[in-house]
Amino acid sequence: MKVVIPLAGFGTRLRPHTFTKPKPLINVAGKAVLGHLLDKLAPLNVEEYIFIVGYLGDQVEAYVRANYPIKARFVEQTEMLGQAHAIYLAKEHLQADTPVFVIFVDTLFEADLTNLQQDGSDALIFVKEVDDPRPFGVVTLNERGEITRFVEKPTTTENKLVVVGLYYFARSLPLLAAIEQLMARRIMTKNEYFLADAMQLMVQDGMKFHTRQVSEWLDCGRADTVLATNRYLLDHGHDNSAQLTHYAQTIIIPPVRIDPSARIARSVIGPHVTIAANAVIEDCLVRDSIIDEGAFCKDTLLAQSLVGRNARVEGRFRAVNVGDSSVLGFA
Repeated sequence: MKVVIPLAGFGTRLRPHTFTKPKPLINVAGKAVLGHLLDKLAPLNVEEYIFIVGYLGDQVEAYVRANYPIKARFVEQTEMLGQAHAIYLAKEHLQADTPVFVIFVDTLFEADLTNLQQDGSDALIFVKEVDDPRPFGVVTLNERGEITRFVEKPTTTENKLVVVGLYYFARSLPLLAAIEQLMARRIMTKNEYFLADAMQLMVQDGMKFHTRQVSEWLDCGRADTVLATNRYLLDHGHDNSAQLTHYAQTIIIPPVRIDPSARIARSVIGPHVTIAANAVIEDCLVRDSIIDEGAFCKDTLLAQSLVGRNARVEGRFRAVNVGDSSVLGFA
């Protein structure tokens, strides 16, 4: 099986952080979002990972090479023509007609990834039932549980099975053929080639698509949802408060994830705080926040905040969203 991970987008909803760092490398619960995803895939028998990279893609490659001993290939997407176009760029590496798992890095998940190849199924699409599906893409099923239609941003709430960004295809060549047909016919949505439209062509050609529900679906596309994902991960196995050394005149309220190299003094930290390597926190109250590598925070109260790499925050008593190498307050 090969895994294709498209991650060439600009991450505009996470600016200012994504001006200097690609969205997949945003720190959540002590690790890049991409790192959490690759950890989830580790038990699978993956022949090769194909990363479709774009803006700041060199950082993605450097991160993977430094942290994961996997067979990895990096393909650049120079034109932002959509999801299906991104996958098609991996064409020459998918010619063996092997199974392919397409995963978008906007979200993390809790799901059963065993037995992906179901008898008689051409594809397995992971879904989540939600109360309001209108902002997302959904699937409709027939009486046999097979997908009959993909609908992007439905106008009603009748169908609540939302597609979450994980797609397993038993064979790569039919997927590539559908994308080729999509582009030849110029079937576009908002000037982009969507994977959902390619899959709809496959269903219309008689291919059998089934679904599998995820138990958790964690968005990492906006500042507020990054913080929500950070909270979930800290609550579910990523808290390291029990291993932390003593910090001078400081109270730690679990769950937290604090890098051992961080320096903290005269502060209250937690709950739901991630502090990355070499950050310095002095005379602060910090909760429900992520403070990235090398950041300096002093005399401040932070809640529901993102502080970028090497940023400096002083004397602020509010929620902040501060990008890398920025200064807020008096330096």
